[in-house]
Formats: sequence, structure tokens, C-alpha cells
Amino acid sequence: MSKRGSSSRWYQTQISDPFVKERERQGLRSRSAFKLTELLERDRLLRPGGVVLDLGATPGGWSQIVGPLVGARGLVIAVDILPMTALAGVHFILGDCREPATLASIGVALKSRQADLVLSDMAPNLSGIRDVDEARSVELAETAWETAQMFLKVGGSLVLKMFQHQDSERFLLEIRKYFIRINRRKPAASRSGSREFYVVAGGLKG
Repeated sequence: MSKRGSSSRWYQTQISDPFVKERERQGLRSRSAFKLTELLERDRLLRPGGVVLDLGATPGGWSQIVGPLVGARGLVIAVDILPMTALAGVHFILGDCREPATLASIGVALKSRQADLVLSDMAPNLSGIRDVDEARSVELAETAWETAQMFLKVGGSLVLKMFQHQDSERFLLEIRKYFIRINRRKPAASRSGSREFYVVAGGLKG
């Protein structure tokens, strides 16, 4: 398909997508905010006063959702290698969570607290080669898990975006050892043609 045809198909999908329209109506930063809202409600992942670490946060769609939920007593730390426009009540760190300096900044921002919930909606820059892109998504999930092991409290939860891939299954088998429960979710806002799914891991073991 030509670039023009591909762009036209994308545009038609956008203008007919009810979640895109609702995002604009509510003034949300990303369409994926609806995915997180469904996950939070279905799995009861967050309470007022909670601490959330949002990895790959830019443009801030997920932080925008969890900020009001944790309230003034809570704490939201957003991390990304790309800048993010400020959000009230959200502490943003510009950096790569694979780098020691970024991890140190997260530790300082937590103020001796531990995260109740670690989120990752990270996705790789697409090459157009499906196997390569999906393998890179697993690498990002592994990075998020490594970060969570440093900052997630016992009993806490982890939410990760992944794509169907043989390495995804191996990764899920590995982290299953560390959580009481693991669920695979396909939120209503995930497009039917997408191979993405979300891992909701709850009850980090001691």
C-alpha cells in the first residue's frame, strides 16, 4: 500500500474512533487513558494516597488519570526520555530508567516511600518489521520489570503493555513466579487489529 493510502486509512480510523472523539471531549492527553481507566477499575489497582511510578509517561495520558485518583496524599512520578508538559501533582523526571542517574532521581522523588503501582505503556519506535518490533517491546517490558523490582512494594501491582510474541510468553512465565496473580487484559479501547495486550500483575511476593 502506498504511503498516501496508508495515511488515508489511518485518518479514516481516527475520525471514526469513538475513543478519539471522547478523548478530545474530555481534554485527555492520550487515547490510551481509556485503557488504563478500564484496567484500574476492573482490577482495583489504586486507592487514594497511593504511590504510582509511570514509566514511558509522555505525553502524560496515564499520569493524568492516576493523579486525581491518588489525591493530595498520594504521589505520582512520571518518567520518560521525551519531555512532558507539566501536570499538576505529578513529578516528572526526564531520563532513561535504564540509566543509574535516572534511577537515583526516582529514589529521591519517592521520599523513602515505595510504589503501590508501577505502570508501563512503553512501546518501541516501529521499524515496520513485526518480529523486530515485538521483540523490542519485550525488552521494554523487561526494563519496566527491572525498575519495578527496585521500587515496587510487597503486595504492589505492575501493569505492562506487551505484544503477542513468543518471547512475551517466556517473559510472562518468568514474572509469574513473583506475583500472586497475573491477568492478561485487552481493554475495549485497544483496537481489534492490534496485537497488544496488557499484563496486570498483582500482589508482589516478599
